Amino acid sequence: MKTKRQMSETFLLGAILSIAGGFLDAYTYFCRGHVFANAQTGNIVLLGMHIAQGDFYTALTYAVPILAFALGVTVTEFVRGKWMEAHGVHWRQWIILAEIVMILIVGFIPQGQWDIAANVLVSFTCAMQVQAFRKLNGRTYATTMCTGNLRSGTHLLVDYLREKKKADLKGALQYFGIIGVFIIGAGLGAAASAALGSFAVLLCIAPYLVVFVLMFVRER
Repeated sequence: MKTKRQMSETFLLGAILSIAGGFLDAYTYFCRGHVFANAQTGNIVLLGMHIAQGDFYTALTYAVPILAFALGVTVTEFVRGKWMEAHGVHWRQWIILAEIVMILIVGFIPQGQWDIAANVLVSFTCAMQVQAFRKLNGRTYATTMCTGNLRSGTHLLVDYLREKKKADLKGALQYFGIIGVFIIGAGLGAAASAALGSFAVLLCIAPYLVVFVLMFVRER
């Protein structure tokens, strides 16, 4: 028997989103004041360090993206609740469209004193993405960070070595594949940031447009 699966849970879609996730993290680090827009753990650590040093202004630059990330998750849940049963455009496609709009805005925010505004929008974007796209072939994963994927992939690999179930090996390889394309995205983000500066983020619109189109394939 064949099982139905939403396009949003496929490896293809996850890989495209992970490339964008890695790209955005490298972009904010290299172009927007060495802030990690996706991995809030790093920002939380840096926030605590600067508070301890009495450098409250710098601490604020890390606190704001954290709050923006939390707000992005909240808004995504409201969107899901309102449009989950809607016909036509899928609620996740509305999330992708919102991400494209915010990326467009970020691309034209000048570097320097307005970096905090750019980081807020990117953190908000990443939060919406990680909250809307949480399943990879039925398993929980993330497209904007790697720690959870590394843990899950390693766990499945150990299970495979112990029990020799092909499904565990397949799942492990998918998790490691997502990490691999995230690294590729980060490399592309670093190279593009060095070449294009603040405009580099506009390149992320391409993968988001591909995801938007692919989402019209609801299930297979």
